[in-house]
Amino acid sequence: MEPPTKTAKLPEPILDDPLITAVVDCFYARVRGDPVLSPVFEGAVADWDDHLRKLADFWSSVMLGSGRYKGNPVAAHVRQAGLLTPAMFDRWLALWSQVTLEMLSEEAARAMQARAAMIAESLKLALFFRLPSGAAAKAKV
Repeated sequence: MEPPTKTAKLPEPILDDPLITAVVDCFYARVRGDPVLSPVFEGAVADWDDHLRKLADFWSSVMLGSGRYKGNPVAAHVRQAGLLTPAMFDRWLALWSQVTLEMLSEEAARAMQARAAMIAESLKLALFFRLPSGAAAKAKV
């Protein structure tokens, strides 16, 4: 068997840090212009440059396994719990889907959308799910 004459090219990654940063920047520019989401974010974010860096680190950790994000998303959202509704998460996901489909390959967009949906569901459960009074005691019986 003869050795290949050309070096096999590895497929290009569907996502990298610069692309994730661009998606985060574009997405949050839209969030800041959204009449439903903007008031919550404007009240919660004091330094947008720092926040965008933190979110790029978050998505890099989620999608690329970089480990750069060191925060606690649930705690950050709990601080805004009085302003948030489940419908706001749906709006957030709709905007996220629009931006990812516009900026990424379909494969990368779908991957980021799937992760965002899981994250949104986890945050909604943390913020809004409560067992009915006495349900935990009844479950132990």
